Amino acid sequence: KMADSLAAAQGEENEPEKEGKERRMEGGSESRGSKETSEVTETLGFYDKKKVQKDKKRSLSDLSLARFMGAELTRGYFLEHNEAKYTERRERVYTCLRIPKELEKLMLFGFFLCLDAFLYVFTLLPLRVLLALVHLLTLPCCGLSGSPLLQPAQVCDVLKGVIMVLCYIMMSYVDYSMMYHLIRGQSVIKLYIIYNMLEVADRLFSSFGQDILDALYWTATEPKEKKRAHIGVVPHFLMAVLYVFLHAILIMVQATTLNVAFNSHNKSLLTIMMSNNFVEIKGSVFKKFEKNNLFQMSNSDIKERFTNYVLLLIVCLRNMEQFSWNPDHLWVLFPDVVMVIASEVTVDVVKHAFITKFNDITADVYGEYRASLAFDLVSSRQKNAYTDYSDSVSRRMGFIPLPLALLLIRVVTSSVKIQGSLSFMCVLLFYLGMISLKVLNSIVLLGTSCVFVKEANMEEKLFQSPPSAVTHTTPSSPLLLSHPPLLSSLLIPIVEEGVVSSASVTCQPTNHQQESPASTLPTSQSDDHFLTTPDGEDGDKDISAATGEEGEGLKHRNPAPKKDLLEIDRFTICGNRID
Repeated sequence: KMADSLAAAQGEENEPEKEGKERRMEGGSESRGSKETSEVTETLGFYDKKKVQKDKKRSLSDLSLARFMGAELTRGYFLEHNEAKYTERRERVYTCLRIPKELEKLMLFGFFLCLDAFLYVFTLLPLRVLLALVHLLTLPCCGLSGSPLLQPAQVCDVLKGVIMVLCYIMMSYVDYSMMYHLIRGQSVIKLYIIYNMLEVADRLFSSFGQDILDALYWTATEPKEKKRAHIGVVPHFLMAVLYVFLHAILIMVQATTLNVAFNSHNKSLLTIMMSNNFVEIKGSVFKKFEKNNLFQMSNSDIKERFTNYVLLLIVCLRNMEQFSWNPDHLWVLFPDVVMVIASEVTVDVVKHAFITKFNDITADVYGEYRASLAFDLVSSRQKNAYTDYSDSVSRRMGFIPLPLALLLIRVVTSSVKIQGSLSFMCVLLFYLGMISLKVLNSIVLLGTSCVFVKEANMEEKLFQSPPSAVTHTTPSSPLLLSHPPLLSSLLIPIVEEGVVSSASVTCQPTNHQQESPASTLPTSQSDDHFLTTPDGEDGDKDISAATGEEGEGLKHRNPAPKKDLLEIDRFTICGNRID
């Protein structure tokens, strides 16, 4: 037993020695492993550095012109990564391609509007003046005491007729031939400057002329308590006569300058005058335009194009008279006429295409412009319209037909000699033909305008009463333009309680008013106070729901609401005002 205990004690003493040896052996193996790993990492790092250096040398050796050209030729990219940008660019191209078609639709519609107002001066205005004079002469025989001598519309017609007669007498003393030779003797540069000055003066005259005529009409027709107040019509009448005469002289000088350009030998003056149209592109394209400003410019372009057509007609009449009405000479003038018209159309298309491109305006806006002009026509045909249609066109487009019609009458009477009964019969037939053309043009324009107003959903705006009128809530009345035969709904007025369900165009029967004697007829809102078109911009109004100081702060922070398309005021310089 003692031997066993001694052996056990010796074994216990040997155990820590064994554990220490094992620990030393493990530590030595770990140190050797770390040394080996460090040596391996050092060798690996050495080999990695060598490999990088070799790769650099290899990459430098691979840089060659052939490899660069190959990379450039095979390099690819994906347009769908920026789909919105390229879609917008494509839509801009499509818009520019649609501009000529939409613009010419508007120009054609506006041309016939101007033609209708222009033919009115030659056809219906003399008849209306004659009817007014007959009514004035037969009034004492009827024994109507206390009633006005003439209605306001008849007074305006008589004033227009008297102005035309007086200005024609004054124009008869102006020698067209002397003016032609006086202008022909000037140099080309002088004529170019004169023509530009005449264009600016024409716009200034047009902007101020309609105000003069409106002031005369209102002064002559406003209610007056004293007879002494009628004396104020005299200075307004003299101003109107002076304006129409000076404007007619201005247009005559313009036509004479154009005639000199047509008859020049080298056509240099005509080329310079046509190149002047392209200067208009520079002055218009790079400006900021809103829809309202573009509408004013479009109206100005319509008026300018129609005026140029009348000037070309005057030039052709004068040249044909000088060549004894030889039809062969007409073909000599034909290329120059085509060049003038083509340059005018090209300038308008390019100008409007780039204006819509730079200002992000869609081509559909020209449809809204047509609807606005159609609204003017339809509203001016109502029973209670407050202005004549020709005056409405004058305010909207800056086209005043009186001076231009006066000049055309002067040129025609001096160019065409009327002798014998056969000539008078030809003049009578020509006059009847002009009346037929005027009536046909008016009917077609009225039907087309009704279609445009219906497509723009603007029928209800014809029946909205002015702010001062008191209206009652009634069931919805039938719309004016609810079916294709729109003219029939315009011919019969049906008056409900407080609402006009249809507008009278040509006939105004009074027996229908017996059904509702207390009805309130709203006045027409055809020119100066227009309603908005349904183009999605009605929600842009400033609405402040806050109260107190917060509400006042929001009101000051919100910008002023923009004018809508149909709320455009009168033109400043034939519609070329930029707000």
